[in-house]
Amino acid sequence: MSQPSAHRRRPESISHVDAKEAVDLATAQPENVFLFAPNLIGYTRVILAAVSLHLMSYHPVYCTITYSMSCLLDAVDGQVARARGETSKFGAVLDMVTDRCTTSCLLCYLAIAYPTWAILFQFLIALDFSSHYMHMYSSLATGSASHKKVTSDVSRILWLYYNDARTLFLVCAGNELFFVALYVAKWTTAPVPVNLSWISLPYFGHFLANLTYAEAVACLTGPVCLLKNIINVVQLWKASKILVGVDLAERAEARRVKAEGKMKAI
Repeated sequence: MSQPSAHRRRPESISHVDAKEAVDLATAQPENVFLFAPNLIGYTRVILAAVSLHLMSYHPVYCTITYSMSCLLDAVDGQVARARGETSKFGAVLDMVTDRCTTSCLLCYLAIAYPTWAILFQFLIALDFSSHYMHMYSSLATGSASHKKVTSDVSRILWLYYNDARTLFLVCAGNELFFVALYVAKWTTAPVPVNLSWISLPYFGHFLANLTYAEAVACLTGPVCLLKNIINVVQLWKASKILVGVDLAERAEARRVKAEGKMKAI
């Protein structure tokens, strides 16, 4: 007779390696994972992001170009890894850490550029980091080979987000484009060549009459940014529930083992 689901063991991770053994393997490097092609692309992303952050406060054109290149390469490294059979845990974590740090640094600048909205940008940084950290940890705790392996019975929203490459790319690209547009809007004043003053909306009439290209892009991609952060909230909540479920399963298993020990003692 099968055990209740609460008492079933969690699936083991596909690789249990002692930390010292892992360090020794990485030092000996029978196969140099650090030099896998997708990881070299990852290092290039880090360099481009660092250059863009250096230029951010005084050269918006070059900053925008290098930042955008770093973001676009995010869509390439995964495809290269799968095509060459060079997927790796190191590469996956490098990719996620680069994404989080790059976006957070841009949001830090936006918090300075738009002081009225600083608390919102700070909230977005906290939400982004916490949701991805919790999601990654819950994936490890349940033995998942990748944080992107989400089934529809856990969360249909996350399943659609992670398992459709087009959806993942469009949402992430739209989210980044929104922040980049806000950055560029602080440096440009050229209005769009369309007279929008006829649109009479409360609080927005004057804004639309003087709309710049960057502000127009921000208006178009704003809903995508909202969607991305709704997904972050769902991801944080589902990861929290998974970790609580793991805690409950482990506590139930500990009680069962303790009860069996007492029975054997009798």
